[in-house]
Amino acid sequence: MSTTFRTAVIRIPGGPDSIEFIDVPVVEPGPGQVRVAIAGTSVNPVDLALTAGVFHQMGVINQPDHTGLGTDFAGIVEAVGPDVDIAVGSRVAGTVDGFDRDFGTYAEQLVVPASDIAVVPDELELTAAATVPLNGLTAAQLVDLLGEGGGRSLLVTGAAGAVGGYVVTLAQDRGWKVTGLARTQDEEFVRSLGADFTTAAISGWDAVADTAVFQEKALPLVRDGGVLVGVRPGGEPPAERGITVRAVSVRPDGDRLAALLKDTVTGRLPARVHAVVPLDRVAEAHRTVAEGGIRGRYVLQP
Repeated sequence: MSTTFRTAVIRIPGGPDSIEFIDVPVVEPGPGQVRVAIAGTSVNPVDLALTAGVFHQMGVINQPDHTGLGTDFAGIVEAVGPDVDIAVGSRVAGTVDGFDRDFGTYAEQLVVPASDIAVVPDELELTAAATVPLNGLTAAQLVDLLGEGGGRSLLVTGAAGAVGGYVVTLAQDRGWKVTGLARTQDEEFVRSLGADFTTAAISGWDAVADTAVFQEKALPLVRDGGVLVGVRPGGEPPAERGITVRAVSVRPDGDRLAALLKDTVTGRLPARVHAVVPLDRVAEAHRTVAEGGIRGRYVLQP
Protein backbone atom coordinates (compact mmCIF):
# COMPACT_ATOMS: atom_id res chain seq x y z
CA MET A 1 0.00 0.00 0.00
CA SER A 2 1.27 3.46 -0.89
CA THR A 3 2.24 5.78 1.94
CA THR A 4 1.20 8.90 -0.02
CA PHE A 5 -1.71 10.02 -2.19
CA ARG A 6 -2.37 12.77 -4.72
CA THR A 7 -4.46 15.81 -3.93
CA ALA A 8 -5.20 19.05 -5.80
CA VAL A 9 -4.26 22.35 -4.16
CA ILE A 10 -3.58 25.99 -4.88
CA ARG A 11 -0.68 27.95 -3.41
CA ILE A 12 -1.34 31.37 -4.96
CA PRO A 13 -4.92 31.58 -6.28
CA GLY A 14 -5.17 32.57 -9.91
CA GLY A 15 -7.93 30.57 -11.55
CA PRO A 16 -7.73 27.09 -13.12
CA ASP A 17 -4.07 27.40 -14.14
CA SER A 18 -3.07 27.79 -10.48
CA ILE A 19 -4.31 24.29 -9.61
CA GLU A 20 -1.50 21.81 -8.96
CA PHE A 21 -1.20 18.26 -7.66
CA ILE A 22 0.98 17.28 -4.73
CA ASP A 23 1.67 14.03 -2.88
CA VAL A 24 0.78 14.01 0.82
CA PRO A 25 1.15 11.31 3.49
CA VAL A 26 -1.66 8.80 4.05
CA VAL A 27 -3.26 9.50 7.44
CA GLU A 28 -4.89 6.85 9.61
CA PRO A 29 -8.36 7.78 10.93
CA GLY A 30 -8.62 8.74 14.57
CA PRO A 31 -11.55 8.26 16.98
CA GLY A 32 -14.85 8.90 15.20
CA GLN A 33 -13.16 9.20 11.79
CA VAL A 34 -13.07 7.22 8.55
CA ARG A 35 -10.71 7.20 5.60
CA VAL A 36 -12.46 7.17 2.24
CA ALA A 37 -11.05 6.22 -1.15
CA ILE A 38 -12.72 8.80 -3.38
CA ALA A 39 -14.65 7.55 -6.40
CA GLY A 40 -16.03 10.91 -7.46
CA THR A 41 -15.93 14.56 -6.43
CA SER A 42 -18.05 17.27 -8.03
CA VAL A 43 -17.02 20.67 -9.38
CA ASN A 44 -19.06 23.36 -7.62
CA PRO A 45 -19.15 27.16 -7.96
CA VAL A 46 -17.58 27.49 -4.51
CA ASP A 47 -14.53 25.62 -5.82
CA LEU A 48 -14.17 28.09 -8.68
CA ALA A 49 -14.44 30.98 -6.22
CA LEU A 50 -11.78 29.44 -4.00
CA THR A 51 -9.45 28.92 -6.95
CA ALA A 52 -10.00 32.52 -8.05
CA GLY A 53 -8.99 33.81 -4.60
CA VAL A 54 -12.39 35.08 -3.46
CA PHE A 55 -12.07 33.61 0.03
CA HIS A 56 -8.43 34.62 0.34
CA GLN A 57 -9.49 38.21 -0.37
CA MET A 58 -12.21 37.93 2.28
CA GLY A 59 -9.52 36.98 4.80
CA VAL A 60 -11.05 33.61 5.71
CA ILE A 61 -8.14 31.50 4.43
CA ASN A 62 -4.86 31.52 6.31
CA GLN A 63 -3.07 28.39 5.12
CA PRO A 64 0.70 28.95 5.24
CA ASP A 65 1.57 26.66 2.31
CA HIS A 66 -1.42 25.55 0.23
CA THR A 67 -5.20 25.27 0.29
CA GLY A 68 -7.04 22.06 -0.58
CA LEU A 69 -9.68 22.05 -3.32
CA GLY A 70 -13.03 20.28 -3.49
CA THR A 71 -16.01 20.18 -1.16
CA ASP A 72 -18.09 17.02 -1.65
CA PHE A 73 -17.40 13.41 -2.57
CA ALA A 74 -18.53 9.83 -2.78
CA GLY A 75 -16.35 6.78 -2.32
CA ILE A 76 -15.52 3.60 -0.41
CA VAL A 77 -14.56 3.44 3.26
CA GLU A 78 -11.13 1.82 3.44
CA ALA A 79 -10.26 2.36 7.13
CA VAL A 80 -12.13 3.34 10.31
CA GLY A 81 -11.02 4.71 13.65
CA PRO A 82 -12.28 3.78 17.11
CA ASP A 83 -15.94 4.37 17.94
CA VAL A 84 -17.12 4.17 14.32
CA ASP A 85 -20.03 1.91 13.34
CA ILE A 86 -19.56 2.20 9.56
CA ALA A 87 -17.99 -0.91 8.06
CA VAL A 88 -14.91 -0.94 5.87
CA GLY A 89 -16.10 -1.31 2.28
CA SER A 90 -19.22 0.82 2.77
CA ARG A 91 -20.21 3.16 -0.06
CA VAL A 92 -20.52 6.66 1.39
CA ALA A 93 -20.87 10.33 0.46
CA GLY A 94 -20.30 13.56 2.30
CA THR A 95 -18.92 17.07 2.47
CA VAL A 96 -15.95 18.72 4.15
CA ASP A 97 -16.42 21.82 6.23
CA GLY A 98 -15.12 25.34 5.79
CA PHE A 99 -12.57 26.91 3.46
CA ASP A 100 -9.46 27.31 5.61
CA ARG A 101 -8.01 23.81 5.20
CA ASP A 102 -4.99 22.23 3.57
CA PHE A 103 -6.99 19.31 2.15
CA GLY A 104 -10.05 18.88 -0.01
CA THR A 105 -12.03 16.31 -1.95
CA TYR A 106 -10.14 16.74 -5.23
CA ALA A 107 -7.96 13.88 -4.07
CA GLU A 108 -7.48 10.13 -4.13
CA GLN A 109 -8.59 9.84 -0.50
CA LEU A 110 -9.38 11.82 2.63
CA VAL A 111 -10.13 11.40 6.34
CA VAL A 112 -13.44 12.80 7.62
CA PRO A 113 -15.67 12.53 10.72
CA ALA A 114 -18.03 9.58 10.42
CA SER A 115 -20.90 11.85 11.52
CA ASP A 116 -20.41 13.96 8.37
CA ILE A 117 -21.05 11.14 5.89
CA ALA A 118 -23.98 8.99 4.82
CA VAL A 119 -24.19 5.53 3.33
CA VAL A 120 -25.07 5.63 -0.38
CA PRO A 121 -28.04 3.42 -1.33
CA ASP A 122 -27.13 0.46 -3.53
CA GLU A 123 -29.32 1.79 -6.34
CA LEU A 124 -27.28 4.98 -6.72
CA GLU A 125 -23.99 5.13 -8.61
CA LEU A 126 -21.17 6.79 -6.70
CA THR A 127 -20.57 9.32 -9.48
CA ALA A 128 -24.19 10.46 -9.17
CA ALA A 129 -24.02 10.40 -5.38
CA ALA A 130 -21.03 12.75 -5.49
CA THR A 131 -23.26 15.53 -6.86
CA VAL A 132 -25.73 15.42 -3.96
CA PRO A 133 -23.99 16.38 -0.68
CA LEU A 134 -23.08 20.04 -1.14
CA ASN A 135 -25.99 21.02 -3.37
CA GLY A 136 -28.55 19.06 -1.40
CA LEU A 137 -27.42 20.23 2.04
CA THR A 138 -27.11 23.83 0.85
CA ALA A 139 -30.69 23.73 -0.44
CA ALA A 140 -32.07 22.02 2.65
CA GLN A 141 -30.37 24.43 5.04
CA LEU A 142 -31.41 27.41 2.88
CA VAL A 143 -35.02 26.29 3.16
CA ASP A 144 -34.54 26.05 6.94
CA LEU A 145 -33.68 29.77 6.90
CA LEU A 146 -36.81 30.50 4.87
CA GLY A 147 -38.95 28.66 7.42
CA GLU A 148 -42.53 27.57 6.91
CA GLY A 149 -44.18 28.99 3.81
CA GLY A 150 -47.81 28.86 4.80
CA GLY A 151 -48.82 29.39 1.17
CA ARG A 152 -46.68 32.49 0.74
CA SER A 153 -44.92 33.20 -2.55
CA LEU A 154 -41.28 32.28 -3.10
CA LEU A 155 -39.14 33.15 -6.12
CA VAL A 156 -36.13 30.90 -6.67
CA THR A 157 -33.48 32.55 -8.84
CA GLY A 158 -31.34 30.09 -10.78
CA ALA A 159 -34.14 27.55 -10.43
CA ALA A 160 -32.67 25.25 -13.08
CA GLY A 161 -29.29 25.12 -11.34
CA ALA A 162 -28.09 22.34 -9.07
CA VAL A 163 -28.92 24.12 -5.80
CA GLY A 164 -31.93 25.98 -7.20
CA GLY A 165 -33.59 22.82 -8.46
CA TYR A 166 -33.33 21.26 -5.01
CA VAL A 167 -34.69 24.42 -3.35
CA VAL A 168 -37.71 24.36 -5.68
CA THR A 169 -38.64 20.88 -4.46
CA LEU A 170 -37.74 21.21 -0.79
CA ALA A 171 -39.45 24.60 -0.36
CA GLN A 172 -42.72 23.14 -1.62
CA ASP A 173 -42.44 20.53 1.16
CA ARG A 174 -42.45 23.44 3.64
CA GLY A 175 -45.58 25.05 2.21
CA TRP A 176 -44.15 27.69 -0.10
CA LYS A 177 -45.85 28.53 -3.40
CA VAL A 178 -42.76 28.37 -5.58
CA THR A 179 -41.97 30.09 -8.86
CA GLY A 180 -38.69 29.37 -10.58
CA LEU A 181 -36.79 32.12 -12.38
CA ALA A 182 -34.69 30.71 -15.21
CA ARG A 183 -34.04 30.89 -18.92
CA THR A 184 -36.73 29.98 -21.44
CA GLN A 185 -35.06 26.69 -22.36
CA ASP A 186 -35.29 25.57 -18.71
CA GLU A 187 -39.07 25.97 -18.41
CA GLU A 188 -39.88 22.29 -18.89
CA PHE A 189 -37.40 21.23 -16.20
CA VAL A 190 -38.59 23.80 -13.64
CA ARG A 191 -42.26 22.97 -14.21
CA SER A 192 -41.45 19.25 -13.91
CA LEU A 193 -40.49 19.99 -10.30
CA GLY A 194 -44.01 21.23 -9.59
CA ALA A 195 -43.23 24.95 -9.61
CA ASP A 196 -44.53 27.86 -11.62
CA PHE A 197 -42.07 29.43 -14.03
CA THR A 198 -40.98 32.89 -15.11
CA THR A 199 -38.20 34.49 -17.10
CA ALA A 200 -39.00 37.96 -15.73
CA ALA A 201 -37.32 39.28 -12.58
CA ILE A 202 -40.32 41.19 -11.24
CA SER A 203 -40.88 42.46 -7.71
CA GLY A 204 -43.42 41.66 -5.02
CA TRP A 205 -42.43 38.23 -3.73
CA ASP A 206 -42.88 37.30 -0.07
CA ALA A 207 -39.45 35.65 -0.20
CA VAL A 208 -36.60 35.14 -2.64
CA ALA A 209 -34.12 32.27 -2.58
CA ASP A 210 -31.18 33.75 -4.45
CA THR A 211 -29.31 30.69 -5.70
CA ALA A 212 -28.21 32.60 -8.83
CA VAL A 213 -26.23 35.01 -6.62
CA PHE A 214 -27.99 38.17 -7.82
CA GLN A 215 -27.03 39.68 -4.43
CA GLU A 216 -28.04 43.40 -4.35
CA LYS A 217 -30.10 42.91 -7.52
CA ALA A 218 -32.28 40.41 -5.65
CA LEU A 219 -33.45 42.92 -3.02
CA PRO A 220 -35.85 44.81 -5.32
CA LEU A 221 -37.62 41.51 -6.04
CA VAL A 222 -38.67 41.13 -2.39
CA ARG A 223 -41.72 42.91 -1.02
CA ASP A 224 -41.42 45.22 2.00
CA GLY A 225 -40.93 43.11 5.12
CA GLY A 226 -40.14 39.98 3.12
CA VAL A 227 -37.24 37.55 3.27
CA LEU A 228 -34.12 37.18 1.11
CA VAL A 229 -31.90 34.13 1.59
CA GLY A 230 -28.69 33.83 -0.43
CA VAL A 231 -25.83 31.40 -0.78
CA ARG A 232 -22.84 33.65 -0.18
CA PRO A 233 -22.27 33.95 3.59
CA GLY A 234 -20.38 37.08 4.52
CA GLY A 235 -21.45 38.77 1.30
CA GLU A 236 -25.10 39.48 2.10
CA PRO A 237 -26.50 42.74 0.69
CA PRO A 238 -27.52 45.29 3.34
CA ALA A 239 -31.14 44.98 4.41
CA GLU A 240 -33.69 47.60 3.43
CA ARG A 241 -37.47 48.13 3.63
CA GLY A 242 -37.75 45.78 6.59
CA ILE A 243 -36.49 42.83 4.57
CA THR A 244 -34.83 40.01 6.52
CA VAL A 245 -31.56 39.13 4.75
CA ARG A 246 -29.79 35.85 5.43
CA ALA A 247 -27.26 33.58 3.74
CA VAL A 248 -26.80 29.87 4.19
CA SER A 249 -23.45 28.64 5.46
CA VAL A 250 -23.66 24.95 4.68
CA ARG A 251 -22.66 22.46 7.36
CA PRO A 252 -21.97 18.72 7.04
CA ASP A 253 -24.93 16.63 8.25
CA GLY A 254 -24.74 12.89 7.71
CA ASP A 255 -28.31 12.13 8.82
CA ARG A 256 -29.86 14.72 6.56
CA LEU A 257 -27.66 13.71 3.67
CA ALA A 258 -28.90 10.14 4.03
CA ALA A 259 -32.47 11.36 3.45
CA LEU A 260 -31.39 13.43 0.44
CA LEU A 261 -29.66 10.41 -1.10
CA LYS A 262 -32.82 8.32 -0.65
CA ASP A 263 -34.83 11.06 -2.37
CA THR A 264 -32.32 10.93 -5.23
CA VAL A 265 -32.89 7.19 -5.64
CA THR A 266 -36.66 7.66 -5.87
CA GLY A 267 -36.24 10.50 -8.39
CA ARG A 268 -37.90 13.10 -6.16
CA LEU A 269 -34.59 14.95 -6.28
CA PRO A 270 -32.85 14.72 -9.67
CA ALA A 271 -29.30 13.39 -9.91
CA ARG A 272 -27.73 15.71 -12.47
CA VAL A 273 -24.34 14.60 -13.76
CA HIS A 274 -23.15 16.65 -16.72
CA ALA A 275 -19.99 14.63 -17.35
CA VAL A 276 -17.53 12.34 -15.58
CA VAL A 277 -13.88 13.17 -16.29
CA PRO A 278 -10.49 12.21 -14.82
CA LEU A 279 -9.25 14.31 -11.90
CA ASP A 280 -6.28 15.31 -14.07
CA ARG A 281 -8.71 17.38 -16.17
CA VAL A 282 -9.81 19.54 -13.24
CA ALA A 283 -8.51 22.79 -14.76
CA GLU A 284 -10.37 22.10 -18.00
CA ALA A 285 -13.56 21.36 -16.05
CA HIS A 286 -13.20 24.60 -14.07
CA ARG A 287 -12.83 26.62 -17.26
CA THR A 288 -15.90 25.03 -18.82
CA VAL A 289 -18.04 25.54 -15.72
CA ALA A 290 -16.94 29.18 -15.54
CA GLU A 291 -18.40 29.76 -19.00
CA GLY A 292 -21.86 28.99 -17.57
CA GLY A 293 -24.91 27.32 -19.02
CA ILE A 294 -24.12 23.80 -17.81
CA ARG A 295 -27.00 21.90 -16.22
CA GLY A 296 -25.66 19.31 -13.81
CA ARG A 297 -22.21 18.84 -12.37
CA TYR A 298 -18.83 17.77 -13.63
CA VAL A 299 -17.69 14.78 -11.56
CA LEU A 300 -13.95 14.23 -11.24
CA GLN A 301 -12.61 10.69 -10.81
CA PRO A 302 -9.16 10.17 -9.25
